[in-house]
Formats: sequence, structure tokens, C-alpha cells
Amino acid sequence: MSALKKEIIETIAHDGPMSLERYMSLCLSHPRYGYYMTRDPFGAGGDFVTAPEISQMFGELLGVWVTEAWRGAGAPDEARLVELGPGRGTLMSDVLRVTPIAPNFYSAVTVHLVETSPTLREAQRQTLARAAKPAQWHSDFSETPPGPAFIIANEFFDALPVRHYVKSASGWREQLVGLDAEGELAFGLSDQIETALNVQAREGSIIEVNVAAQKLMADIATRLVAEGGALLLIDYGYEQTSLGDSLQAVSRHAYVDPLAAPGEADLTAHVDFAALARAAAACGAKVMGPVTQTDFLLQLGIERRAETLSKKATPEQAQAIVDAFERLTGIDNARHQMGGLFKVMAVTHPEMPDLPGFFV
Repeated sequence: MSALKKEIIETIAHDGPMSLERYMSLCLSHPRYGYYMTRDPFGAGGDFVTAPEISQMFGELLGVWVTEAWRGAGAPDEARLVELGPGRGTLMSDVLRVTPIAPNFYSAVTVHLVETSPTLREAQRQTLARAAKPAQWHSDFSETPPGPAFIIANEFFDALPVRHYVKSASGWREQLVGLDAEGELAFGLSDQIETALNVQAREGSIIEVNVAAQKLMADIATRLVAEGGALLLIDYGYEQTSLGDSLQAVSRHAYVDPLAAPGEADLTAHVDFAALARAAAACGAKVMGPVTQTDFLLQLGIERRAETLSKKATPEQAQAIVDAFERLTGIDNARHQMGGLFKVMAVTHPEMPDLPGFFV
């Protein structure tokens, strides 16, 4: 039994069942045993692969988008380039390589990485060691300095903890993590009825609510409305709020039981883009999208970029570029293609013009 599982079981035995939200937070962010605090999970040798690890084209196009957002904001002389959950630093490295195409952008921005994991911070430092632009690290978005902010969040919101509510015969009850008769972790339901939930659904239906994601979105939108800038959010999820359970645990590129080994597997849930859009709009921000990753990348010119890279490549490298293009823009989930499953949404200052990737 892992140290974290032992600690969670002891906590439940003493205090009673805990919410799924708290369980996910402990699994991912426990200061000693949390999944992201103790390892580098990215790449073929880790537990999953993200778009920046697949091809440099992804980060380069996001860099182009960020410079266009900066121009759309009036090209402020001082601004913040922020990434939430920067992984190994690969995405930011690719972004910084192309941003000098916009005159004065490079000198106008300071770079800020929001990361809680000591392990990943070290990986980011190594990746960005040769970057001409030094980075500053923060544990929370609220710590980033004031000023217009241009924020990238790639596969970040899916890792924020969710709450589940299950429709019982007597009403909606929160799903909790407790102990079964053998003392093992098990799902159960709260005794209390959630009277604030009045959604009509069949018994056994599940509502998934991400309070943490909506709060963060409100904080970001409030900042953008007050000081200017834009957020670019890329993640897997659904465009309309709906019933269902999307919690999943991944270890070594395979799905596993989310209660089996706390702290040893990545726990995520699909992003509810509609709920995040509502949270942003309620703060006065402008929302663009969501659109599929396929449409977003094609509109930004990924085909042309792939052709340009292929002209200077060996046959093996050219094939790798084709494979990466298909992985990023394809819509066949069975082949692990990301184009349809992943969505892209922008949140900006209300006076921001429409930006590339979201043109109708």
C-alpha cells in the first residue's frame, strides 16, 4: 500500500468520507506524495503525451497566436506571458522561439510559469535554460504581477478537481470516497440531499461540477477585463454542459481504477467549456469558441508549417512530421488523434477584436 493511500484511509477512518474533489486534490497535489509533486509524467516514458511533446508545430502556432492577441490588445509596452501548468517547458520554449516575429513583443513581455511541482519546475528550468527570455515561477495565478496578461493553458483545466452528484430516489446526493467493509477505498453517497440542484434526470444519473475550474476562470476573466489581455485554453472536453461521469485515471498510457493507487496515476475529468464560458462572460469578458483543435490549427496554418518543415527534412523526419500533423488534427479517437476531442477557447478583454483560429 502506498504512503498516500495509507494516509487517505486513516483520514477517512478518523474524519469520515471525503468529497471526490478533496480526494483528487490529495492524489495530484499532496505536498509529499501527490502525483505531480513527485514525477515527470510526460512523454512516451511517462503516463501520457501532450501536444507540445508531439511536435514543435503546436507551440510555434500558439506563439503566433499570442503575438496576434498582443497586437489586438494595442501592443502594450509591458505585458505578462503566462503559462498555467507548463509541463516540461516544451510549449513555452517553442512559443518563445517564434515570438520575435512580432516587433517589440519580445521586449514587452516578462515570462511567468504557474507550477506547484518541484520536479516539473526543475525540468522547466532545464528546458528554458537557453531561452533568451528568463522565466519567473509562481505557485498560483494570483501571484503573477499585474498588467496585461497573455495566458496559455494547455491540458491544465482537466486536472482541476471535480465534484460528482448522483441522482437517488430521494434527490441529488454528493458522491464521496469512503471505506468498504474490508477497509478499502470505495465510492458512496452523502446522506444529505443537495436541494440547490433541481436538474431533472433519471435515477443513477451523475452531474459533474468543477467548482475550482469555474473559480479560476472567474479570477482570470476579472483580471483580463480590468487590465487587458487574453487566455487561450486548449483541453479535451465537451462544448455543452451535460450529465455524465468523465473521471479517469491514467498510468503508463492505460486507464486504471481511480481508487486503486492514489498518487500513482493521473486523475482528470473532461472540461465543461460551456460552464467556463458562462463563468467568464459573467465577469464581463469576451469569449471566442470553443472550436475543435483541428479547426483552430488549420486556421492558424499548420498545413503550411508542416510543408515548410518537410522541405528541409530527411525522409524519416518528413514522415514524423506527417504523423504529428495527423495526430494533432485528426479526429479518429481510436488512433489517439486529438483534433476532434480537444477544443480551443479564448477569453479576452471585451474590446479585443476577433482573433485567428476563431474566424467564422
